Amino acid sequence: MKNLTDQQKGSLLAFVAVMFITPDSLFIRLSNIDTWGLVFYRGIIPFLTVFFGMLLIYKLNFFKILFTSGYHGIIYVATFSITNITFASIIYIFFDSLKIGNFYGDILGFVTAIGLAVGAVTIRSAKSKNLVPAAVVGKLFVATFALFFIESFALLEKDLIIVPVMCILCVAIPFVLVTIAPRFIPAAEVNLFFLLETIIGPIWVWLIIKEQPSIETLQGGAIIITTIAIHSFLKLRKS
Repeated sequence: MKNLTDQQKGSLLAFVAVMFITPDSLFIRLSNIDTWGLVFYRGIIPFLTVFFGMLLIYKLNFFKILFTSGYHGIIYVATFSITNITFASIIYIFFDSLKIGNFYGDILGFVTAIGLAVGAVTIRSAKSKNLVPAAVVGKLFVATFALFFIESFALLEKDLIIVPVMCILCVAIPFVLVTIAPRFIPAAEVNLFFLLETIIGPIWVWLIIKEQPSIETLQGGAIIITTIAIHSFLKLRKS
């Protein structure tokens, strides 16, 4: 990583993060957990994983990094918490909102998009600060919020494997990488990589569950991949 330019570092981090995120919708489909149970476990498991990992690396400096992040840290905790709560909800109600005209899912989608944008801009404006501890606190807030709505903590036998794997691979690892990436490239470029999930995610579902994606999904995905490839090529060549 030392020999890479900032553009290369940021693009690589964002790309790897999104690749980890792509099986997320598949894991959610395979699990039998309810919405708030999902939000809770996607908060508490990544929180514990990254928190103890950072304690091993930074020891008590973790708290020093957290408290010195200032208002950037506060803003990121807020946006990170909100987007994590609204995104899990979207997965369950998005398709119904299209069928019955319920715009609740669309509103949550809008809030999520705004939150992601504000969070990425916040990281970009605080390039000298490490906001990963702020994201860790955000995950704790998400889990705490879900506690007020969760009906059961019980997991079915197969969920004992699916849920932890999903929370670590598709949540914990990506949120660390996504929190670091905007320090090297503009926020808009980081969010551009997230579009890859919209095409690769359904492919995972197709391969495992045999649910074939629509022709519109494939056509839109081809446009997205081509756009990102051209944009990344031009940016990397320029750098």
